[in-house]
Order: sequence, then C-alpha cells, then structure tokens
Amino acid sequence: MKNVYTVGQVNSYIKNMFSQDFLLQNLSVKGEVSNCKYHSSGHIYFTLKDMKGTISCVMFAGNRSGLAFRLMEGLQVIVRGSVDVYERDGKYQMYAKEITLDGAGALYERFERLKKELAEQGMFDACYKKKIPAYCRTLGVVTASTGAAVRDIINIATRRNPYVQIILYPAQVQGEGAAASIVNGIRALEKAGVDVMIVGRGGGSIEDLWAFNEEMVAQAVFDCNVPVISAVGHETDTTIIDYVADLRAPTPSAAAELAVYDVALTFQKMQEREMTMQRLLRNKIERSRAYLKAYEAKIRMNSPMGKIREKKTWLLHQEEKLEGAMRKRISDKRHKLDIYIEKLKGLSPLEKLNQGFSYVSDEKGRNIRDIRRVALGEILQIYVKNGILRAEVTGKEEYHGK
Repeated sequence: MKNVYTVGQVNSYIKNMFSQDFLLQNLSVKGEVSNCKYHSSGHIYFTLKDMKGTISCVMFAGNRSGLAFRLMEGLQVIVRGSVDVYERDGKYQMYAKEITLDGAGALYERFERLKKELAEQGMFDACYKKKIPAYCRTLGVVTASTGAAVRDIINIATRRNPYVQIILYPAQVQGEGAAASIVNGIRALEKAGVDVMIVGRGGGSIEDLWAFNEEMVAQAVFDCNVPVISAVGHETDTTIIDYVADLRAPTPSAAAELAVYDVALTFQKMQEREMTMQRLLRNKIERSRAYLKAYEAKIRMNSPMGKIREKKTWLLHQEEKLEGAMRKRISDKRHKLDIYIEKLKGLSPLEKLNQGFSYVSDEKGRNIRDIRRVALGEILQIYVKNGILRAEVTGKEEYHGK
C-alpha cells in the first residue's frame, strides 16, 4: 500500500506549509474577543471571532509587555502576529505579538493614555479636591439646555431647596466644538460667582461622552476655583473629568442631591432642636423651682419668725409635757390621798362611833382617857353615832388591870 503517512508526518507537513507562507507569518486580524483566559504561567488564551468564523489565539507572556489594557470579553481588537500549526493537536492558531483596540476600543486606549498622563501630573490627587459647601445658595450647571439631565437637576434641586438660585450655561456636550463650549461654560460660571458647579450630561456611547475626556476640559475643571461635581452619563460611565472633579456623581440627579442641601431636613432639625430646647428649659425651670422651694424652706428655718415659731412649737410641746407631768403627779397624789383617807377612816373616832363605839370628853372638849381626871358630879359629854349625850359623874370605879 503506497503513500501511507503517520499523523505526525501530516501535521509536520502542514506546519511547514504554514511556515513558508509569508502572509501568515505577519498579518493583522480584527474581531471580537471571546473565551478569554489568563493562565497562571502568564500566557493569554482567547478566541477571535466575527460574523463568519472564529480563530484560536494565544499571546505568550513574553509579548504581554506591549499590551496597554486588560483583554476582556466583547472587546473589538486588532491582533498582529502569525498563524501556525500546533503539531501535537493538529490545530492551527494565531500567535499574537501585539494587540490594539479597534474603533471604540481605540478611544478607550486613548482614554487610558490620557488618564495615565494626567495622573502622573497630579491632577487626580486628593489634596487638590475642594470641599463641596454644605449650604449652596447659587448652583451653576454646565450642560445642554435640553434633555433629561438638565430637567432632573432643576427638578431635584428646587424640590430639595426652593430658595436655591440655578444658573444654567447651555453648553454643547457632543460633537465638534463641544469641549471648547464646556470650557467656556466652566469659566463663565466661575466668573458669575456660583457656590458650586455641576458639569455633565446624560448617558451615551464613549463617542458621545468624549468631550468630557478632552484634556482641555480636564484642565479647566482642575483650574476652577469653584467646587465642581462631575455628572456624566450613568453610574457605569466614567470620564476623565470624574477623576479631576472635586466630587463625582453617578448621575445628574445624584449630582443635584449632592450639591443642594435638603431644607426639609433643616426644618426638621430646627423643630427637633426647638423641642429639645423647650424640654431642657422646662427641666431647668422645674429644677430652679425645686431649688427655690428648698431655699424658701431654709429661709423659713433661719428667719427670726421661723425661730420664734420653732420656739413657740417647742414651748407648746414643753407645756403639753408639763401638763401631762402635772396631771400624772396629781393623779398619783390623789391615789395616795385616797389611801391616806382610807387609813384615816380606819383611825377616825367618828368611824368608830359608827361601829358602836363612843367618845367621852369634858365640857371643855378634852378627851377623857383617865378616870383620875374626872371628879364626881362633873358633867361629861358622850359622843355617839347620831348625837351627844350629857351625863353627870355619880360614881367611879378604877380598873386595875395589868
């Protein structure tokens, strides 16, 4: 059997054919990046595709030094390199030596280059950022006179503070001459003496927003003595002036909220502070009244009248104690008197008379206790229970007892 070759021989032959084709050794191919993978070795593997086909690509780590951006899905790029066969797998692929952005990608590359230059000049440094005033009285706006951006800024600013004055500079924000128009607007509002300035527009493609990526606009924002808030596009859109401005707002509506203080919050704070002051004042008055009452009590205690009342009260207490002591003493004496009366009753001749005894005295009332003191014929008085008897001594008989 003739002309039978191994797989390796076929792949080697095809590789040799690719190597001899000078077009394949140095060509540029444009397409969209997909299936992009950064290998740990530093190599980048990706697929380049368009509407009609795909081609596998690889960029070795040694060639990445010239890559000014990070390769990502969906980027439109131009890849310069060679097409060759990987013998082991029998597949051809493109070996990238240089990758540049195509179309909008070129603008992105230009954006990154200018961003790097301005950063090296220090225009993004935080030390140059001016503080946005807390209470804005005059708001300057550099944007198109028509469109959603200016309507949103005016509506939100007036809703938050109906007393704020808004000065609009109707700038061209897209197309040829837009950058110069924006610069003129910034300088005009700076001369007008606004408190804070919003520079921006609504969303759009990178081409539509490119005026805000121009170096002259960035320089004007940097040189402006008035604090500048950038408000270009939507939250995901980023332009050069976002880095230069004193503050970046994700949207024009958010810029108005950042620039203009909500007076309703001020009124609310004033009401809260008024209530707090009233509460503190009431507490102060109550404490003062308590102190006053305490001082009044002290004055009453220390005043002459207070002392007199105190002494009078003391005297009343003493009088009550004295009366109580006297009543007790009288009661005790009466009790003793009753005892003595009872004792006297036991010793009283009258009581004896009541018991059947009698009492004998002479006419002079002297008690007769001795028979020898009485003479015959003498008149005696005999006291009995209910009267006096008069008797004459007719005889006497002396008793001789022990």
